[in-house]
Amino acid sequence: MAGTRGCYTKALIHRLVLENLKHRPVRTLLSATAIGVQVTMILTLVGVSQGVLGDIAARSRGTGADILVRPPGSSVLAFSGDMPQGIVGLVRKEPHVVMATGTKVQSIGNFDSITGINLEEFNAISGGLRYLEGGPFQGPDDLLIDDVYAGAHQLHAGGKLDLGLTWRIAGVVESGKLSHIFARLDSLQDKYSARDKVSVVYVKLDDPKNLAAVIDSLKVKLEDYKVFSVDEFISLISVDSIPILKRFTNVVIGLAVIVGFLVVFLSMYTAVLERTREIGILKALGASPGYIMAILLRETFVLAVAGAIAGVLMSFGTQWIMRVFVPTMPMLIVHAWWPWAALIALTGSLIGAIYPGLKAARQDAIEALVYD
Repeated sequence: MAGTRGCYTKALIHRLVLENLKHRPVRTLLSATAIGVQVTMILTLVGVSQGVLGDIAARSRGTGADILVRPPGSSVLAFSGDMPQGIVGLVRKEPHVVMATGTKVQSIGNFDSITGINLEEFNAISGGLRYLEGGPFQGPDDLLIDDVYAGAHQLHAGGKLDLGLTWRIAGVVESGKLSHIFARLDSLQDKYSARDKVSVVYVKLDDPKNLAAVIDSLKVKLEDYKVFSVDEFISLISVDSIPILKRFTNVVIGLAVIVGFLVVFLSMYTAVLERTREIGILKALGASPGYIMAILLRETFVLAVAGAIAGVLMSFGTQWIMRVFVPTMPMLIVHAWWPWAALIALTGSLIGAIYPGLKAARQDAIEALVYD
């Protein structure tokens, strides 16, 4: 008998929750959408972070190099710092080194950069650029751009591109090899006052089995320089290895929790005020404070679940927007983060419902019944 009464009570609570949500469709829709926005914020940030870092890793792998050498004090992500171009010649003298080439990375703002290359040497290491339009450099003011950058800015071979300096687009190449924008190394060095300076040296070996020996030798001869295998370098390109990006992610997640808390707090507080007489009737009929609290918390749970589902669906929309308007910053759909984003939304929502729930549970039945 007690079991039957318990099942009936649960069914009644579920029905009350659903009826309350259906009775105020606009408030329900806005609350669920706002919770969905915080889920989308999290999934978009994580998706863009992983997409951009994955793109950098893929383009680094696309060089075909086995080893890269970077200047002292350089950061993993920014390719900051320069070193003498003579380092390239020193590296080439190492046993088992088939080819070494230096590149110069020049930032041009908006997360974009131009990479200066010796085209013949770069082709020898990478297997060559595949031209979709135009062809190789013809003069010192020529650029090569990949199809991603060309599509983002509606550019074609033969056109002009203003990047602080005016360049001619000699060709459009297939993406996936080192950079979105290439210039002649000597030309880039001259234009940006970096004569005989390079940012990275890429090294190709005769046999991958000699990788450890060559790295050890280079670390001895280039004591202060950073020498990585390409696989080791790629393993460093992650959110966890870039402190500022990790902190930024945590800040956005914290803001998302606050947004969820405020949205649900306002929604539930308003709901309690709107249903003061209804709560008084329930208490007059014998409903306990726990019963009242359970109704509001379950209502919050349903809103959070609906919002989480909406947020996941909206993340596909933000991926499409990024692909159309910012194709150089790819966004991944991070399935592994779906439950985490939903849990964060649920936590913020339930915290936001606690005070309104306690207020409702503590209401005096008589005062509630005479509330106007």
